[in-house]
Amino acid sequence: MPRSDWTREAIRKIEADFNRSADTHLIPLDLPGYPRIQFYFKDESSHPTGSLKHRLARSLFLYALCNGWLSEKSTIVEASSGSTAISEAYFARLLGLPFVAVIPAGTSRAKIEAIEFYGGRCQLVANPADIYTESHCIALETGGHFMDQFTYAERATDWRANNNIAESIFKQMADEEHPVPAWLVASGGTGGTAATLGRYVAYSRHKTRILCADPENSVFFDYFKSTLAGQPDSSLSLDAGSRIEGIGRPRVERSFIPTCIDAMLKVPDALSFAAMRYLAGRFGRRVGGSTGTNFVGVLYLAERMAAAGEEGAIVNLLCDSGERYSHTYYDDAWYQAQAIPVAEPDALIARAVNGEALLTQQALAGLEAAGDGVQGAT
Repeated sequence: MPRSDWTREAIRKIEADFNRSADTHLIPLDLPGYPRIQFYFKDESSHPTGSLKHRLARSLFLYALCNGWLSEKSTIVEASSGSTAISEAYFARLLGLPFVAVIPAGTSRAKIEAIEFYGGRCQLVANPADIYTESHCIALETGGHFMDQFTYAERATDWRANNNIAESIFKQMADEEHPVPAWLVASGGTGGTAATLGRYVAYSRHKTRILCADPENSVFFDYFKSTLAGQPDSSLSLDAGSRIEGIGRPRVERSFIPTCIDAMLKVPDALSFAAMRYLAGRFGRRVGGSTGTNFVGVLYLAERMAAAGEEGAIVNLLCDSGERYSHTYYDDAWYQAQAIPVAEPDALIARAVNGEALLTQQALAGLEAAGDGVQGAT
C-alpha cells in the first residue's frame, strides 16, 4: 500500500523533533567504597517528556507509521503505568491525533496531569491486569490503533543504530578510563530497553554484560529463572501490580527477551526506595523508584567485582525524575500507609556504598540473584 502524504509528513515531524533534541547526559558518580570502579548514570529524565520512555514512544510511532497502521483519523490508545503514556501523548499531539491512556488506578497524580497536559485522556482501571483488554476495547470502539508497547517495544527500536540508548552510551564512554563497561544495568518494564542493550552489545562484539533488576510483584525474574533451567514458563502471572511505577509486570510480556540479558536481581521494594533516596541526596534532585531499583543492582555488582579484585565501569539508567512521585515515594505518610520500612533499608544502602559487602548476603538484604556472573552468590 503506498504511503500517504500525511504519513510522510508525520514521519518528517517526528524526525524534525528528534533533530531539535540533544542527547541525554552521562553522569559520573564516585562511590567511596569502590575507588577502582567507575559509575555512570544515563540521565533519561532530560528528554522533553522527562523519562526513558520518550525513546520508546518515538520508536513506536515511527514503527506504526512505517507499517501503515496510522492515519490522520487514528485515535492512539496505550496501556501504560504512566511514563510511556506521557511520551506517547506528546507525539500524538505533535501529529494532531487524539490519545487515550489506559492506566492503573494507582498511577501517580503527577503522571496523570502530565498526560492531560499533552492533550491525552486517561482511562483508569482498578486491576492493572485489565489494562490490555480495556485498551483493545477502546481502540475497537474508536476505530483507533492500540500501540501495545508490551508487544512491540523490543522490535520497534533499531538496536543496531539510530542513536538508540546503547549506541549513545558507548559513544559517550569512548574517552573514559574504561570505555567498554563491565556491566550495563537496567530494569524491565516492557523489556524493550534490556533487549536493545543486549542486542547492541552482541552486535558490537563487546564483552559487556547486562543485568536486569526486577522489583517485587513482577514475574520477569521467575520467568528468567525458568528460562535458565531450560523450561521457560510464559504462563506466570500475579494478581497485584508493581509498586515501582514503570517497571515490573504481573504477566510475562512479549517484549521481555530473557536471552538478551546475562543476569537478573530480584530487589525488595524497600531497598529500591532506600537506594532512590540515597541518589536523590547525591544528585541534589529527586529520581524515580526504578532508578533506585537499578542502583541496588549496581551496588550488588560492585560488591562482587571488588571481592574478585576487578576494576571497570558500571553504567546505570536514571529513568525519570522523582518530582512525579512527590505524593508517594517522597511522602513519609505514604510509606506508613504501605507499611514499607525506611530506617533499616536506608542504613543498609549507606553501608553498601561505603564498601561493606552486605548486598551479596541475600538473606540479609532480601535479594535473589540469577544468571551469569551473579548466580550462587553467598
